[in-house]
Amino acid sequence: MSSGTRPFSPFEWMLSLRYLRARRKEGFISVIAGFSFLGIMLGVATLIIVMAVMNGFRTELLDKILGLNGHLLIQPIEKPLSDWEEVADRVSKADGIRLAAPIVEGQALASSPYNSGGVLVRGIRLKDLQKLPSIARNIKQGTLEGFDDQQGVVIGRRLADQLSLRSGDNITLVAPRGAVTPMGTTPRIKVYRIAAVFEVGMSEYDSAFVFMPLSEAQAYFNRAGDVTAIEVYTANPDRVDRYRKAVTDSAQRPIFMIDWRQRNATFFNALQVERNVMFLILTLIVLVAALNIVSGLIMLVKDKGRDIAILRTMGAAQGAIMRVFLITGASIGVVGTLVGLLLGVVVCLNIESIRQFLSWLTNTELFSPELYFLSKLPANMDIGETAAVVVMALTLSLLATLYPAWRAARLDPVEALRYE
Repeated sequence: MSSGTRPFSPFEWMLSLRYLRARRKEGFISVIAGFSFLGIMLGVATLIIVMAVMNGFRTELLDKILGLNGHLLIQPIEKPLSDWEEVADRVSKADGIRLAAPIVEGQALASSPYNSGGVLVRGIRLKDLQKLPSIARNIKQGTLEGFDDQQGVVIGRRLADQLSLRSGDNITLVAPRGAVTPMGTTPRIKVYRIAAVFEVGMSEYDSAFVFMPLSEAQAYFNRAGDVTAIEVYTANPDRVDRYRKAVTDSAQRPIFMIDWRQRNATFFNALQVERNVMFLILTLIVLVAALNIVSGLIMLVKDKGRDIAILRTMGAAQGAIMRVFLITGASIGVVGTLVGLLLGVVVCLNIESIRQFLSWLTNTELFSPELYFLSKLPANMDIGETAAVVVMALTLSLLATLYPAWRAARLDPVEALRYE
């Protein structure tokens, strides 16, 4: 091998790949190289899977929350929203506004002969309810037809299961503020027929929401002639700030406005912090695997000292020796990263099936809907994020090979052969 050999010649590749093989008694690939490969593969796969699940979790929750709650909430200042019909009509005609739905909200106790539980009662018009896809497209029992005309309510699937009720049954609602008597305020108790049962897939909503005709809710909560607020749904919730001025101008009255980011700030900030921390922790797996490459190559250089010295005396340049060990270490990192990427993608595409299999295997409920709010495990791979993980793993792997390769190139042939 002469000093004139071009960089990354077939001979350098052949020598590098031979160094990846162990002595016969140790098997095909050296133990340290094997552990380094596994570490990088599992680190990359785990990072991709966890980031995809965190993205899917955030996306699903955002869809569920914004599908049921307005992107902007208009509340009255100075005087009640007794002009709610005119305000809602004007706001709904503003640019970028998809829907302006007047609502009456209040807390109540829902009960049946079998059980009871606290609920949030929301009074809404049928035409507005039909424009909420998360409800209108997810009716599991009954129908929304005639919702405004009949004294019926629409409840969530989990609430129906909790109370052992179904469409057509009666549900009793108890509100703390009822009629005022000489003895004080008495609770208002009223029985309603269940017109329909919905399931949006978010346990918190499916177990706590009761939709009631707006006029009935006004009577039930002593709000004759006014409403609690107006929920405004925009064309793009991520750019909600651009719609604020249009909504304020269209209202033509003093209002207080709050958007979905302010209402859910704590929740989504906690998700972001958890996501960042998970990324940092899991990056350490890849870092440890890269350090394994360093230790493995240093031991390899020490073991192959005589071979390196012979190559140098035969005319091999320092650059050639360095490239041989660069290829050896980088091969572990590149192959480990690519296999980890493939494993991560396969798991993400089949995440729900894997969850169900593991639940069946361990006879436990993984990813409980009560704890995580969603009824199934989501995974949403972001191309940019996945590419960043792959680039990071490849960079760490390459950096890990530099010192051992430099050390091999600097080896003095005379010193290496002196004691041989």
